[in-house]
Amino acid sequence: MIIKNVRILGGEPVDIRVADGLIAEIGPGLEGPETVDGQGAVALPGLVDLHTHLREPGREDAETVQSGTQSAARGGYTAVHAMANTSPVADTAGVVEQVWRLGREFGHCDVHPVGAVTVGLEGRQLAELGAMADSAARVRVFSDDGKCVDDAVLMRRALEYVKAFDGVVAQHAQEPRLTSGAQMNEGVVSGRLGLTGWPAVAEEAIIARDCLLAAHVGSRLHVCHVSTAGSVEILRWAKSKGWNVTAEVTPHHLLLTDDLVEESPVGAYNPIYKVNPPLRTRADVEALRAALADGTIDIVATDHAPHPVEDKETEWSAAAMGMVGLETALSVVQEAMVKTGLLDWEGVAQRMSVAPARIGRLAGHGQPLTPGSPANITLYDPSVRTKVDPSAFASKSRNTPYEGMSLPGRVMATFLRGRPTVLEGKLV
Repeated sequence: MIIKNVRILGGEPVDIRVADGLIAEIGPGLEGPETVDGQGAVALPGLVDLHTHLREPGREDAETVQSGTQSAARGGYTAVHAMANTSPVADTAGVVEQVWRLGREFGHCDVHPVGAVTVGLEGRQLAELGAMADSAARVRVFSDDGKCVDDAVLMRRALEYVKAFDGVVAQHAQEPRLTSGAQMNEGVVSGRLGLTGWPAVAEEAIIARDCLLAAHVGSRLHVCHVSTAGSVEILRWAKSKGWNVTAEVTPHHLLLTDDLVEESPVGAYNPIYKVNPPLRTRADVEALRAALADGTIDIVATDHAPHPVEDKETEWSAAAMGMVGLETALSVVQEAMVKTGLLDWEGVAQRMSVAPARIGRLAGHGQPLTPGSPANITLYDPSVRTKVDPSAFASKSRNTPYEGMSLPGRVMATFLRGRPTVLEGKLV
């Protein structure tokens, strides 16, 4: 196959020859019996998400491995990490192998299960970390995401344990005693609305503790969905020490602010804006953007969190937390980071493909688009601008905060080891 007229990382137009799942040749004027017209699109290495909720097993009403990976492919992803808070919890070799095999059977992208840190996500006993690492799924990322490993001793033991197989503990930083009953960011808006506040310090205290623990035992720590300016400063300090700490930010925390809970196109108290961690202030958003640009925050991860209609279209206090994000992530990053001049397309590739693949230890992903590399390729047209229509999503869920919003760009095609999973914006 010849992919014609694409701009690798936004450079000059070239053609890409794909053969046997690899990039065989790059240059102008390549010819072959089968061609795909790239129409001048930006070519990126296939995107990698370190934080996806596929819900299967247990909540197939919200998402399945099949629908979730279709959504991922539509968003330009060639690999996702499936979080462990399923039912049953992915805390044994058997469950992670089930998710891995579902990915191989139905996946429109590679599925790499994330193993739970503790049994049942209950924070009392370490899960079968070694067995999951040795399983067919070869788990290297472990997280109780949705819950914090708040016991310092247990967190230390987990960090020590994963060193044996070069694993990483991905922490959901939320001190539970400081967020009991919390509904949104603690600040001026929560005070006006009468909603229990979620203080920034609840996130920052756990990050500071865990950075110190990771340094003490010499292990790898990854911080999920960073949301505050204070967290950025703690991470910057930890990295200045040379500690092995990485961090992610979600697209929605790069664009949306807590005042949307009070004033938005869909009115006040709309649970579409209810998410964990909560949307923060404009100052936090600016700090997160700067941190992603300077490398303090390593990657963008979607925290794609699908929910059925009945779990979101209810009163604020009862509504589930979370937003879908796979199909809008690249557009939001363009709006927040590229349009503002904070990142170029090479920077986007680093933060949405190269670095997440490195953190997750995925050898076949996040590779440069050069001859001999796996043909995991995303073609993206940054020149268009459209209104977000959730009814067109491949995901089974529609809980997006961007409905009706004008966002830039469109994923034109996605190739997984040379096989198209999306062409002309449509699933293959």
